Amino acid sequence: MTLPPTDATDSKERFSSRVDAYRLFRPRYPVEVIALLQKQCGLTSASVIADIGAGTGMLAELFLQNGNPVFAVEPNHAMRSACEELCSQYPKLTCIDGSAEATTLPEHCADFVSVGQALHWFQLSRARAEFVRILRNGGWCAIVYNNRHIAGDVFHDGYERLLCEFGVDYQQVRSRYVDNNSLAEFFAPALMHQTYLHNQQVFGLEEMVGRILSSSYMPQPGHPRYPAMLRRVEELFSRCQKDGHVHLEYDCVVTYGKLA
Repeated sequence: MTLPPTDATDSKERFSSRVDAYRLFRPRYPVEVIALLQKQCGLTSASVIADIGAGTGMLAELFLQNGNPVFAVEPNHAMRSACEELCSQYPKLTCIDGSAEATTLPEHCADFVSVGQALHWFQLSRARAEFVRILRNGGWCAIVYNNRHIAGDVFHDGYERLLCEFGVDYQQVRSRYVDNNSLAEFFAPALMHQTYLHNQQVFGLEEMVGRILSSSYMPQPGHPRYPAMLRRVEELFSRCQKDGHVHLEYDCVVTYGKLA
């Protein structure tokens, strides 16, 4: 249950300059996630959620819309500040300055631990121990990833080539992604369950550029490779657009189970 080493400060701070792009242009999670957890894990609107690595609150908001009280734990100040903007709309949201390995939450305070698009940044053994500590007896852990299609047609092939060519440390980040063997080990000795849900983003050119810039490894304005990258994005969009839009497809993978 180990991952390639990454500087802890870098993993917590690398999105600080990308908060707006992340909040505006990353894919949301399908509402079917809630229905799945209701059916398979007994989620109700009264279930207390600890959303770990909450970022700007995308997964937390799905639970908040279901009426759940949510502790959103996020170590990055800029991301957490964006999440806190949801508090005026959702009074059941509490934002916490903490990490997956040290949430600062009390023992046995949550019915569910959720993680959206962040598990690969955690130190898994320490995070698992912390999740067990904060979960109530019989509690569940749900890990949700929007996995982008990386091949299959001209657009998705071209999008992946663009990331490989211009991503500063794209391959290093990809090497950190947690495969199913590591996930099964994370949940062991309990069984790991997994469901795939369809997800999609429909972009104009501006939104496609924003989606590219939301990735921590891609050049931003001012980087010497940014102009060339922008030209390639525009060329790919022009080649693949239909009626002014392109479609970026995802498998939303929900991995869930009990940890103790």
